[in-house]
Formats: sequence, structure tokens, C-alpha cells
Amino acid sequence: MSGGHTILVVDDDPSIVELLKDFLENDNFRVITACDTAEAWDMFERNTVHAIILDIMMPGQNGFDLCRRIRVDSDVPILFLSARSDDVDKIRGLTLGGDDYIVKTASPGEIVARVKAVLRRTASREHTKERILDYGRIQLNLSTREVFVDGVGIVLTPKEYDLLRLFAEHPRHVFSYEQLLAKFWEGIGDRHTIRVHLSRLREKIEVDANHPQFLVNVWGVGYRFEGG
Repeated sequence: MSGGHTILVVDDDPSIVELLKDFLENDNFRVITACDTAEAWDMFERNTVHAIILDIMMPGQNGFDLCRRIRVDSDVPILFLSARSDDVDKIRGLTLGGDDYIVKTASPGEIVARVKAVLRRTASREHTKERILDYGRIQLNLSTREVFVDGVGIVLTPKEYDLLRLFAEHPRHVFSYEQLLAKFWEGIGDRHTIRVHLSRLREKIEVDANHPQFLVNVWGVGYRFEGG
């Protein structure tokens, strides 16, 4: 997994950069580094980068700004690194196109493991123009917005597809009711609105909608996707 992969580490704290560089190189990754978003953009433009570990709070432009710029024409995996653990930054990072969100209290070993996990999930992007998320019984073709269950194409409404894609791109991440309302209903609605849409989605993708295998309710909080 790590052989031949180049990781760009962006952080204005030299000690964090060096620590992550050591651990990643010990796992046979090639590592390039930057201390701010301007340098990071230059490194990204001049190198073939397979994943980015991106600090959020830095002098000048922040990590969200760089992510937005990269996402204009690149789907390179981005793992946000932040000292803050609040849900506001998490959901903002993920909805901007981030692939993971890591709090800086995580061990270097865990960060390396999460880099490997993201690379595994996005490996198909390097081999085909079609972006496929494959979770066994369920496959999503992100290029064509098609969904297959047990090899058979199913018809989803645009809202159902967008909900499923968000969950499938971030397996095991818990999205709260408030986060889902803010993203898909501009904050207008209530928990019943979400339950109705996800109930209809479950009827289309689950073997038994009453005992879901993929879209699991986290009691009192929200939902997560169990495919990863």
C-alpha cells in the first residue's frame, strides 16, 4: 500500500511535521512537507501527490481554503488535522471534500493507519476514470450516480443518492441530525424529516429495513454507514 505513494504533510508546527514524516517514512511512504498553504500549493503543483495531511489553522489561508482550491480539479485524498475536536469543524471539513478528520491528540501510528485506510478506499480512482465505491452488496458509481444492490441497479431520488453518497464516502463516521439538516435541508426541518428519507433509502438498499446492515441509527445522535 505505501510503496510509491507520496504524502504531502502541511502544518506550521515543525515538530509535528518531523514526527509524522518519520513515521510515514518508516512505513515506506515518500513524504514532502510544507509549513503554509502557499508552499503546500506549490508542492502539490510540482509533485504527484497521493494523499495530503492538512492542518486547518495556519498563518494566512487556512486548510479549508486550500482544500477548496484543490477540489476544483483534483480528488486527491485529504485528511484534515486539527487541535479542535468539535463537530462544526468536522462537518465543514468533510463537506468541503475532506476524506477524514483527525484530532492532533491521535498517535502518529493511528494517523499512518488512517492514511492507509483512505488510500485503500480511493485506490480505484488511480485505475479507472469511473469512481466506484464498493461495499460488497452495494456499489456506487460516483461518475454516473448509479447505485447497484446485489448487482441490480436501483432508482434513488436525488436526495436519497446524495445522502447515501455522503455516508458511503465516510464509513463509520456518525453524522448528527443537525449536520444532515444543515447540509441537505438548509437547516429547515426536524428529525422526522431525516427519518422519513432514510427509511425510504433503507427499503431500497437493505435486505431487512427493520434490521439495517448499512445505515445504522446511533440512538439519540444520528446515523452512520457500516460498510467500511
